[in-house]
Amino acid sequence: MISSVRGDVLSIGLDHAVVEVGGVGLAVHATPATLATLRRGEQGRLATALVVREDSLTLFGFADDEQRELFHLLLTVAGIGPRMALATLAVLDPDTLRRALVEREIKTLTRVPGIGPKLAERMVLELRDKVDAPGPAPVAAVGAAAGGPRRAQVVEALVGLGFPVRPAEQAVDSALAAQADADASTLLRTALGGLGRK
Repeated sequence: MISSVRGDVLSIGLDHAVVEVGGVGLAVHATPATLATLRRGEQGRLATALVVREDSLTLFGFADDEQRELFHLLLTVAGIGPRMALATLAVLDPDTLRRALVEREIKTLTRVPGIGPKLAERMVLELRDKVDAPGPAPVAAVGAAAGGPRRAQVVEALVGLGFPVRPAEQAVDSALAAQADADASTLLRTALGGLGRK
């Protein structure tokens, strides 16, 4: 089990970063918010979870241990795989996710692409007693988006998360229409939210 990685950040994509550890470049999949904490050419540290499948070894990275624990918790629910668990953490911050589980906010959970009402109900039933209730909801901060639209990159990232090309393109186009000057990470988060509502 690889529980964390620390090293020089060689590159940062829309859904992953490559971190050099002991001369080996490790591809670590992460949410846009986590990737935003890294800087290319600088040292970075991520809490990680290694998911082993018959045909792959995939490393998922998180800004802190709390997010990693929520990731592992989500994986205990039937119907939620690593990609959907990561998408959940991309759309919902830890406090929002815990609040949705504790307070049975099904509508909030179904904002995540791939999570419908039945799966959301299952998540609440199985996880509400395993998470602590968060404090009061924070006031949303509005940040200035930087950089121009990166449609092709965001579409590629969504396809990499398992979405069909056409819905991915439509979601990105809608995100661009709403925030034409947003950077790629913001567009990805917005597009994920749009896909989750459909």
